[in-house]
Amino acid sequence: MPVTVLGAPMQGRRMGTDRDPPGAAETEVAESGSRPPGAAKTEVARLSQTMADYTPHQVKELLDQGDLQLVDVRQQHEHEAGRIAGDRLIELDRLGAEAGSIERDRPVVFYCRTGGRSAMATQAFEQAGFDAHNLAGGLVAWDEAGLPIDPDGGYVAEP
Repeated sequence: MPVTVLGAPMQGRRMGTDRDPPGAAETEVAESGSRPPGAAKTEVARLSQTMADYTPHQVKELLDQGDLQLVDVRQQHEHEAGRIAGDRLIELDRLGAEAGSIERDRPVVFYCRTGGRSAMATQAFEQAGFDAHNLAGGLVAWDEAGLPIDPDGGYVAEP
């Protein structure tokens, strides 16, 4: 089953950024007339309130136990600036094409800067049958919780 975001295949879509709070990311579909304006924003806001998010401390504990896959859906420059040790970068616009490389029999946690982009990824993978979760508040919340960012001196970059 192909992984889709907000009702359309992920390829050919432009995703919003995390400059706005979670749920405020806008998604556009190249095909005209496929979603009414603002529908993506409403859907992401609804998802961020209903999905099973993990707190930064829960993710840290699960990582320490080796019980999950951690996927950063941000852009390359964001990942290079700072990331969670043990993660894997799959940029959001490549996630559909890379879905087959994510293990179905292990939980997967997606993260981004503040949780908007990763909420879309989480919803898509849940619908495709994965045990998918979102890091609540993204890397910003991780950093605010005092958890380590790689590399030493790493920081949360703007999209």
